[in-house]
Amino acid sequence: MRTIQFREAIAEAMSEEMRRDESIYLMGEEVAEYNGAYKASKGMLDEFGAKRVIDTPISELGFAGVAIGSTMTGNRPIVEYMTFNFSLVGIDQIINNAAKIRQMSGGQFKCPIVFRGPTASAGQLGATHSQAFESWFANTPGLKVIVPSNPYDAKGLLKAAIRDDDPVIFMESEQMYGDKGEVPDGEYVLPIGIADIKREGNDVTIVSFGKIIKEAYKAADALEKEGIFCEVIDIRTVRPLDHETILNSVKKTNRLVILEEAWPFGNVATEITYQVQSQAFDYLDAPIEKINTADTPAPYSPVLLEEWLPNHEDVIKAVKKVMYK
Repeated sequence: MRTIQFREAIAEAMSEEMRRDESIYLMGEEVAEYNGAYKASKGMLDEFGAKRVIDTPISELGFAGVAIGSTMTGNRPIVEYMTFNFSLVGIDQIINNAAKIRQMSGGQFKCPIVFRGPTASAGQLGATHSQAFESWFANTPGLKVIVPSNPYDAKGLLKAAIRDDDPVIFMESEQMYGDKGEVPDGEYVLPIGIADIKREGNDVTIVSFGKIIKEAYKAADALEKEGIFCEVIDIRTVRPLDHETILNSVKKTNRLVILEEAWPFGNVATEITYQVQSQAFDYLDAPIEKINTADTPAPYSPVLLEEWLPNHEDVIKAVKKVMYK
């Protein structure tokens, strides 16, 4: 099995699907002539031409609306945002049109569209370019929300998202585009809504997703040396959320720690916490611990940013807390 970068997995998924289906096209800022802001569409303009790989103005509201409208004429667009922070300019189109077209038209129209790009922090980008939007979009009925953490999952889930007849929010990370991982040569598609147990264990369940899950892996490695074996679950899909995999793990380990790169109030971890305590309360031997960023806008200072973000030491402390160690 070959090893490729995250950005290459994204480009392969889009290119393979565009070869399969001529109704699929890519549009966004710098996706064509510049090969993508993060080179995730490298070579696609040369292969598919300017009618299917389209550079847009810096007008997220406008091109989101154009793409959504085109789904009603039989197209299947992929819209790239340079960062999901910029999607706020076009969020009315996503929430009030893409997510609601099927219901408001009485099923006459589908909206097979993928909105993709980086989410959350990416170093010293400041408060307005470092926000996590997974829980924002997951709050909306009609949207599916996917946040992969590695090249294999990214390719398989993006192909599934492109084939889906509903609007999908596909969230990446600027700090993961260079990550390398094994990806098969042949065709594969991963099902949306199925979590993956990345590491098995019997003592504590750690649930996470996206790039921050790397801190869970570091914590699990360190804790294993102390005789504590963590089960690490990558939910991969925020909505629909795979409750069953999480619940089954908690019933085995009796303890749960949730790691998420988002503000503490009303996030994905909050929803998971509610579901577990309502459906598996009798299995819990300790209160659920959730780990988030500090409840402030992201700082620019690297020293403060390090304090703002959760890390593996926070995970280790939380695991020991639920184990009463």
